[in-house]
Amino acid sequence: MPRLTKRTVDGAVPRNTDYFLWDEEIPGFGLRVLRTGIKSYVIQYRAGGRTRRYSFSHHGVMTPEEARRTARELLVAVHRGENPSEEARLQRLAPTMAALCDRFMDEHVRQRCKPSTQGEYRRAVELFIKPEIGAHKVLDVTRADIARLHHKARDIPYQANRTLGVLSKLFNLAEVWGLRPDGSNPCRHVRKYPEQKRERFLSAEELGRLAAALDAAEADGSESVHVIAAIRLLILTGCRLGEIQTLKWEHVHPGHLALPDSKTGAKKVYLGEAAMAVLAAVPRLPGNPYVICGAVDGQHLKEIQRPWRRLRMRAGLPDLRIHDLRHSFASAAVGMGESLPMIGKLLGHTQVQTTARYAHLADDPLRASSERVSAALAARMKGQAAG
Repeated sequence: MPRLTKRTVDGAVPRNTDYFLWDEEIPGFGLRVLRTGIKSYVIQYRAGGRTRRYSFSHHGVMTPEEARRTARELLVAVHRGENPSEEARLQRLAPTMAALCDRFMDEHVRQRCKPSTQGEYRRAVELFIKPEIGAHKVLDVTRADIARLHHKARDIPYQANRTLGVLSKLFNLAEVWGLRPDGSNPCRHVRKYPEQKRERFLSAEELGRLAAALDAAEADGSESVHVIAAIRLLILTGCRLGEIQTLKWEHVHPGHLALPDSKTGAKKVYLGEAAMAVLAAVPRLPGNPYVICGAVDGQHLKEIQRPWRRLRMRAGLPDLRIHDLRHSFASAAVGMGESLPMIGKLLGHTQVQTTARYAHLADDPLRASSERVSAALAARMKGQAAG
């Protein structure tokens, strides 16, 4: 085996078959000569019980001495456990981020996520991920790419953070699917933006105005009876919108709803008399299993935001969101002295931290009670002093 020099490399002529010249000084460093006359520098090593070859440069792009230095560095990396041949193979086969997104939506999201979650993922993928890094190879995406994408959406921190969460899940699955090395998720250490949690609760006066708007819309027929029933049930149960929209008559039982599938799994919702009265007044449509029926035969109500906007404007509450009705249910429960664990059960929370966001509301009745007690004691003290 000769030492690979410029003379030996230039003197290697093509043959009828491809062949190798191996260097006498560096075991595993060689020159591959193809029948076409193309010459490339290679290293040969063992990994995973198999012999591997990795071609890292053509002769002419590198000189023999440059190739020798590169080969030594690569073989040292192999000794550390790296596998340049496998890494090159993965790079050639690596899909683009757009292809990974499509596989993610098809194999994971559609199979495992609820429809509302599917919509959130689709929005992040189509509007924020694909336009920015869709053409990148999955293996080439770096933390800097993720940080840049996240930073571009800084003016909408909630969406920026949701997109970051989707990306993190994407790259976790890329590792599971063998498309990136383990532990290489580029979303690590990219910090989320602070989010202002919006807490809007209906006061007694505002609730009266909303109730009056519902009654008026029912009386003049400007809104569907099913829309009005849905809003009333949201107020009286604290349920999420999707739970009421997709509620079926088979889920309705005396005194409770047995929801087979909610955001937190199967759930039992206890009903007061007022909620039962709303359900009793809802007209059942033949052939439609849903309580809140839509315009399409046999389907539940799909569009509620537009009628909701009309109703809240009629009540003079333009900033009120449908989800605020759930917050208001919790607020009313706290004001009546219900404990946070009890409120968590009523709302179907699985995490104590989720209910804890309402803890500060308990200060109001406590403060009022403290004021009453201290005022009574102060009055007694004055009376004692006068005596």
